Amino acid sequence: MASPAIQRSPYSTAASPTASSPLQRLSNLKDRSLNATTPSAAVITPTPTTAATPALLSPSPASPLDSFASDQIFSAFLSPDFDSARFSSAALSSGSAASRIEKLQEGLRLLDFQLRHEVLSRHEDLLNQLSSIRATDSALSTLRSSVSSLQSSVQRVRSELSDPHRVIATKTLQLSNLHSTTELLQSTIRFLRLSKKLRDLMDSTQDQEKLDISKAAQLHFDILSLHNERHLSGIEVVDSELKWVTEIGQKLRGEGMRVLEKGLEDLNQADVGAGLQVFYNMRELRGTVDGLVSKYKGLGVKSINTSLDMKAVSAGGGYGPGGVQRSGTPQLGGSAKAKEALWQRMSSCMDQLHSIVVAVWHLQRVLSKKRDPFTHVLLLEEVMQDDDPMLTVRIWEALVKSFASQMKSTFTASSFVKETFTVGYPKLLSMIENLLERISRDTDVKGVPPALTSEAKDQMISAIEPFQTAFLALCLSRLSDLVNSVFSMSSRGSIPSKENIYRIISRIQEEIESVQMDARLTLLVLREINKALLLLSERAEYQISAGPEARQVTGPATSAQLKNFALCQHLQEVHARVSSLVAGLPTIASDVLSPALGTIYGVAGDSVTSLFQTMLDRLEASILKIHDQNFGTLGMDNNNASPYMEELQKSIVHFRSEFLSRLLPPSSSNPLSSSTETIC
Repeated sequence: MASPAIQRSPYSTAASPTASSPLQRLSNLKDRSLNATTPSAAVITPTPTTAATPALLSPSPASPLDSFASDQIFSAFLSPDFDSARFSSAALSSGSAASRIEKLQEGLRLLDFQLRHEVLSRHEDLLNQLSSIRATDSALSTLRSSVSSLQSSVQRVRSELSDPHRVIATKTLQLSNLHSTTELLQSTIRFLRLSKKLRDLMDSTQDQEKLDISKAAQLHFDILSLHNERHLSGIEVVDSELKWVTEIGQKLRGEGMRVLEKGLEDLNQADVGAGLQVFYNMRELRGTVDGLVSKYKGLGVKSINTSLDMKAVSAGGGYGPGGVQRSGTPQLGGSAKAKEALWQRMSSCMDQLHSIVVAVWHLQRVLSKKRDPFTHVLLLEEVMQDDDPMLTVRIWEALVKSFASQMKSTFTASSFVKETFTVGYPKLLSMIENLLERISRDTDVKGVPPALTSEAKDQMISAIEPFQTAFLALCLSRLSDLVNSVFSMSSRGSIPSKENIYRIISRIQEEIESVQMDARLTLLVLREINKALLLLSERAEYQISAGPEARQVTGPATSAQLKNFALCQHLQEVHARVSSLVAGLPTIASDVLSPALGTIYGVAGDSVTSLFQTMLDRLEASILKIHDQNFGTLGMDNNNASPYMEELQKSIVHFRSEFLSRLLPPSSSNPLSSSTETIC
């Protein structure tokens, strides 16, 4: 049994709840005492009652727990997992239970002594702690009473304030409802007044032409804004009036669009401005302008598609359905009418594209000039952002894209359209350039950007580039076929007639005249003519005879020489006539044909060069005979000419009569020969 000292010790209550023996409680006490006691407190002095204590229980210089930790029996009590039942069983089974009990009692006495010593050594501290606890209990008691009093006061205040607060909350809610009702009534009255004002404005003007639709549109917007901002839905009188306001809004939109479209059609800035002001006042300007641009886009695309629709063309040609075959070629007997109908539709398409672009430009022009009379906001700023393209750019890009796509598809899908536009490419180009020129002229206003830039014009020209390529190829093919037929490779000995040469010249003249209205196309055609002339000079050079018969000068002209003379005259004719054709054109046109004309001139000279060299050699030989002449007195008295002079004279007469006279073209057959350069 534990001693009374252990039971009275205040440290017994501070032991760990898990301790199950006095030794463990003492272990906890040791840990605490080491931090709070003086060094002398750790030394245990035995009393007279403990004189017979065995050596095991004698105090150690440090602590009895140190000896307990090394003791085989007491060390078990220091283990955190000590089990009393297991210890008792082990003591009983060892056969020395009495000695164990005696040893345990001695250990209890030693612990009791140690506890007594600890209490005595800390007597003052314990008293101080006790007084602190008493003071704390007193303070807590005072605080407890104060808290209780405060709680009572709070309860009393709460009971006193709850009723006024409830009344104030009710009155506040009532005031808020009254305020909301007042605002709702005021908004309703304002709604009805604005509606009446709009109704009076609509009823006061019987003639719609004199109606101030801009003012009506502003009233309409104010009414709807008030209805939406004040949430007036559900009020019977407002809902009934709102139906009429909505109907008036549709009427104002229709009237505003009518005025706007009429102004765009007539290019009337006042009407366009009035129509735009209506939609600005209704806060629908951007959507309206976007819708107009989309509408014009659709009209332009539809016009382009219709103009190249072969079914529509065949119906317009007057030969009924089924007149166009699968490849897009009209049946026999209808091609002329179909071509005429196609060109008419293209002309109508160009007119409509002109109207569309000018109308959109006019819309853009008014937007960039007109400001709202009250806010002074520029209408164009309401329609476009900083990075948005201009309206004319948007409409033109859409039209060019559709036109290019349609041209490309018809070029591959319809042989009839391909042939018509290829043969008539100058006419097609003239239509497009006329369209571009009309748009530029009609939108050339000082202070306003034009509808089209040079890059935009080039986009439209590029759309028909496939037909341009085909036209140039056809031009070269026509000229090349004609040259090949006149200078056939299979009939080298035959000489082309003058009529054939005139056919070539006439063909060249026709090609130039067909494109003379367009400088750029003229240069392109001249390049093809240059190729054809180079082919002509090549074929003519192949026809030149170069054998001994072509160089003889003693006898009459041989057939080979006559052939070369004819080729020379033909080439001179071509050179002279083509040079006269390009004389009235710019210098760059002459520069394009100068390589071919120079080649023709050279080939014409080559055809008679060998003959002229032989004649020159013969004349030089005759002149050199002067050294064989005797110029003595006998020779001076003779009135006859010298032999070398007679021979020289005969050679010159022979050359003139047989050769040179054949190289001079008759003046009547070539009116241009007197003013153009010839080889002879």
